[in-house]
Amino acid sequence: MKHEKLSLETQELLARLEKESPSQADKERLTAAIDALQFIYAMGQSQSFLEYRQSLADRAPPLVVAAFDTRAEADAWLMTRSPVPDRASVLIAGAYFTVMDLPELRQRRLVPSPVLQFYLEAMREQAGAPVFRFTSHAEAETWLKSQGEPPRQVVIQIGDRPYLAAYHPQVRVRALYPLFETGAAPT
Repeated sequence: MKHEKLSLETQELLARLEKESPSQADKERLTAAIDALQFIYAMGQSQSFLEYRQSLADRAPPLVVAAFDTRAEADAWLMTRSPVPDRASVLIAGAYFTVMDLPELRQRRLVPSPVLQFYLEAMREQAGAPVFRFTSHAEAETWLKSQGEPPRQVVIQIGDRPYLAAYHPQVRVRALYPLFETGAAPT
């Protein structure tokens, strides 16, 4: 189904449910969902929304708005952003952080996020046999860097350990995540 048609039909469904709902709280939630869809289109974010939905279908790594090698680079970026991408995810040295804008405190923060751990746990449960096997970490990194458009995520094996080779296309970052070490940053 075409994206525009799906959006309109979804808005129509939400409007019908809102009209039929006896609960004022549910009416407000449904109205907020309609407003969110309209906001996506009004702000020119329909392509980003499509990419987000496709990333879910592909079981790709959680989306990020930016990637940095160091915390200092990320902090400098955050202080110059206007508007602040509140609640968005960023990668810092391969670890996920959430952007927090706290205008009442006049602060902006980058808070560690568990989203990578949740994603890797889901991938561990779904992991099949490794698609590629490498004898060393360097060999796997060379392979990943050589891919013109690497897969969003694929299970590989380095030595006797499974890894997830992942690609974050929105920030062009390639990463190797150990599948059985919770909390590990990519290498």
